[in-house]
Amino acid sequence: MELTLLTDIGIIFGLSIIILLLFHRMRLSSVLGFLVTGILVGPYGLGIITGIEEVEALAEIGIILLLFTIGIELSIKDLWDIKKAVLIGGGLQVVVTTALVYYICRYLELSPGTSLFMGFLVSLSSTAIVLKLLQEKGEIDTPHGRTSLGILIFQDIIIVPMILLTPMLAGVPSDSDGSAIGF
Repeated sequence: MELTLLTDIGIIFGLSIIILLLFHRMRLSSVLGFLVTGILVGPYGLGIITGIEEVEALAEIGIILLLFTIGIELSIKDLWDIKKAVLIGGGLQVVVTTALVYYICRYLELSPGTSLFMGFLVSLSSTAIVLKLLQEKGEIDTPHGRTSLGILIFQDIIIVPMILLTPMLAGVPSDSDGSAIGF
């Protein structure tokens, strides 16, 4: 089993190098190159990778390490300086996007729960991908980079209540009286 995982990692690294070199020549983002590599080797592409679950576990560890690295670069003072962007910018982005998608879905005659869930999905972005792009371009300390960071932090925080509300949106009966969500 370990040999299969090592083979899969070797294939991923080898193909990634080739695709990243091509993307670099075309002046495209390395994040896009990694996504294309995943599509190609994954089960819906060429199906080269056999240990999907093991590779997914390693990928999650990689994302955790990427976020940890980004966290090392931030100080409490930096976070305090962008608190307005976190609360106002992040709050507005999530509320406006969720509401807009909700009304579009309702217009398309989806149920209220499904419409709200779709709004939740569209209102969130990948912190790891956006921060990697900002780092690649050296824009993390620019005003728009700091605002983006604030919005991403808000999204990372608001996802917890969204996850807690999802079973209720699906109509799954709850064992509690709602006090668990408040806690």
